[in-house]
Amino acid sequence: MPAMMSLPNSPVEPVTDILHGTPITDPYRWLEDQNSPRTRNWIEEQTRYARSYLDSLPGRERIRARIREFLAVETYDSVQIAGARYLFRKRLAEQEQPCIYLREGIDGEDVLLVDPAKRETGDHTSVKPLCVSPDGRLLLYEVKEGGERTGTFELLDIQNRTVLPDALPRGYLRGFAFGPDRQSFYYVHESKDAMRPFHRAAFRHVLGTSFHDDKETFFAGDRQTLRLSLISDGQRLGFLVLDFQDKTLTDFYLKPFASEANPQAIVVGASYAFGPRLVQGRILAITDRDAPNRRIVEVRPRTNHEPEFIDVIPAAEFPIQRWLVAAEHLFVSYIHGTRTVVRTFSLGGQSTGDVPVREEESIRLMGSSQDTDEVLLEAESFAEPPRIIRYKPSLGRRVLWAERNIRFDAKEWAHVQVFYTSRDGTTIPMFLFGRRDVLEKGRHPTVMTSYGGYGLSMTPQFTVLVAFLAERGVLFAVPNIRGGSECGTEWHAAAKRLKRQTAYDDFLAAAEWMIKTGRTSSEQLGIFGGSNSGLLVGAAMTQRPDLFRAVLCMVPLLDMVRYHLFDNAHVWRDEFGTSDNKEDFVAIHRYSPYHHVCASTAYPATMIVSGDADENCNPLHARKMTARLQAANSSPFPIILDYSPHRGHSPVLPLSDRINALTDRLAFLCEQLRVPV
Repeated sequence: MPAMMSLPNSPVEPVTDILHGTPITDPYRWLEDQNSPRTRNWIEEQTRYARSYLDSLPGRERIRARIREFLAVETYDSVQIAGARYLFRKRLAEQEQPCIYLREGIDGEDVLLVDPAKRETGDHTSVKPLCVSPDGRLLLYEVKEGGERTGTFELLDIQNRTVLPDALPRGYLRGFAFGPDRQSFYYVHESKDAMRPFHRAAFRHVLGTSFHDDKETFFAGDRQTLRLSLISDGQRLGFLVLDFQDKTLTDFYLKPFASEANPQAIVVGASYAFGPRLVQGRILAITDRDAPNRRIVEVRPRTNHEPEFIDVIPAAEFPIQRWLVAAEHLFVSYIHGTRTVVRTFSLGGQSTGDVPVREEESIRLMGSSQDTDEVLLEAESFAEPPRIIRYKPSLGRRVLWAERNIRFDAKEWAHVQVFYTSRDGTTIPMFLFGRRDVLEKGRHPTVMTSYGGYGLSMTPQFTVLVAFLAERGVLFAVPNIRGGSECGTEWHAAAKRLKRQTAYDDFLAAAEWMIKTGRTSSEQLGIFGGSNSGLLVGAAMTQRPDLFRAVLCMVPLLDMVRYHLFDNAHVWRDEFGTSDNKEDFVAIHRYSPYHHVCASTAYPATMIVSGDADENCNPLHARKMTARLQAANSSPFPIILDYSPHRGHSPVLPLSDRINALTDRLAFLCEQLRVPV
């Protein structure tokens, strides 16, 4: 074990709250103040402490060299289709950040439009195309600094290569539509510096005029719990209002562009999911009303009555994941068990076939245009990096649009599906991935992750961290725990809110099964996860620290008693509940990782990753958890915080930062799991 400097000092200053009659003591409440001099000094001390360990790990330069081979390749993403034009992000092999390009036609040259380096604001500035005006003249794109969720929003005149002065300041852009007059746009924007931060309204802006002169076209309310967005089909504006109460409620209003009348209420106070799109004079929507696995309906308004929902794509035996409209076609993706299925339909709902999908790959619907029947798909597997595929029903075959040329031979690797029993007797599927000889027999170092929330399914995906470890004989395990929707929407409901512990029981049972069947040992088992998955590994390591040797916990939620008090985290109330509600509080307090760190406990080696720019999972979770674990740990294994002022929840850090971060994480895992590098 490399020598380390002494642990930084983390003063204990207890603050006790009484919640529903229960005293809850927080020893590190002072670390919630991100900008206080004390917190900044503490972060600097933690960074020096972490670097004293990470910089001394053997094999770092070998790791870095291989990671550079994985990452320093040409990449494409965020493709927008506008008629015969493609607008997209492209990063050349050695570039720090991708640029925005235009391609005229499928065989056209890639023409540079926006290069973030020319802004001369540093390598942490990134750009991303968002939408193109119907006439193809204007491009809306986002500018981010570091990993922030917020951004600034600019308009580019594509023909003249000039940036218009009509830029929206830093904040959240919740909706945007170009006006049919070609001289205006409509928007919903939550500015970081707004005088009325909870004023939820849509505005019309005329190009070249002051934003102070913008006309308010819709007002939803003045409450923090509200979120307003807008959609458009070029003739109509739709206003979608979500109210994040104990149960999320939805309103939807519709208004023709040319009308001065008040918008028509289509759906009011709906307690079901409702995601509308405006298509050829119709209102189509995905909903779970009377259909837990979701269906796509045509919505027909009725005066003084609930709207009529006419099935276009009825509910199936497995849940709809995503859907796109392309000319006269609907593309609908499903998760059937742990496999992706993509089906095509006419706009009337008649089945027109399936998109070919290989058994070992995952497919994500990426982009389409109502002007053409072409759709773009992103395909990947455990052994194959993401590649962009074109598909047209008239051709009936997939055509490669772009890929990453990474030296990683997919034929050397394989995955299998196994099944194990969770604590309550439920059978859980799990993927195992690795070299063929590793899968066949023997005990091996193993890394495991899962997600277990929001109904998101874990299907085969490529990650550089896993690919590097697999090359060195590490086994990768992905249990399809409850909280996702791999086995239907009931799979999600079984680990939602009051039942959250079910997901953690499933994950822990997977670790126990891996050890019991001789595939690994607790001394060779590492777990990793980020965001909600960071909460998962935090709960796992505090409930069963004896099961794991290494924990990589990235941009996590960890103090679940207070998570909803920061940023916009209150919108997750329906998924987690909040401690404001007594019943929720009892369930949350039973698993909240920060509150289950116990003194004089032998914890596994733990690397917590976060940064100042995270406005989703506030970095206070990482700071407080690091302090508490360091004070409680009785094992010889390190507890370190990898913290950056630029890191947030958006994956937009420059190439060199990503290489450095992955080098640190892999050096940590290889050292702890005794993986030769």
